[in-house]
Amino acid sequence: MDSFSDGVKAISRVCGIFAAGLIGLGVIVVCDMVFERYVLNLTTIWQTDFVTYSLIAATFIGSPYVLMTRGHVNVDVLPLHLGPRMRYWLAIVTSVVAMVFCIALAVLTALYWHEAWVNNWRSDTIWRARLWIPYAAMPVGLVLLTLQYVVELIGLVSGRELPFGIKDDGGAA
Repeated sequence: MDSFSDGVKAISRVCGIFAAGLIGLGVIVVCDMVFERYVLNLTTIWQTDFVTYSLIAATFIGSPYVLMTRGHVNVDVLPLHLGPRMRYWLAIVTSVVAMVFCIALAVLTALYWHEAWVNNWRSDTIWRARLWIPYAAMPVGLVLLTLQYVVELIGLVSGRELPFGIKDDGGAA
């Protein structure tokens, strides 16, 4: 089980690096877009599509890393006021619900990706980007996020992770 958890965490780290690279590349393309449009007076067609697809891909692909590092916005008012036992069960229930939601979204986005692949969907701009390429980030990211939730559940059940990262005395771990 440890090798599975370590493997998923390693993949999540790679996803975080990849997502950061996509965001950085998006920033460079935006700078290029501004230069081309306002200095060279050229049209900027592919840049808008690229930046949009890059940021969406970074969001989905980077989500396992964000979960692993607890980098998401967390409202912990309820867990802070619960005792350790109730906090544990709340963490289990919320993780399972979130994982089921991710599985459902992964299935739906995989169907959407497949439809784009089969029907050779392209963007409506003159760039005519093949949409199955950016759409692939959705099911891939959601499957990896689901695996990270499995690792989180394993950590909770085995006692290696604290529910919501909160110690029994109410402080953060």
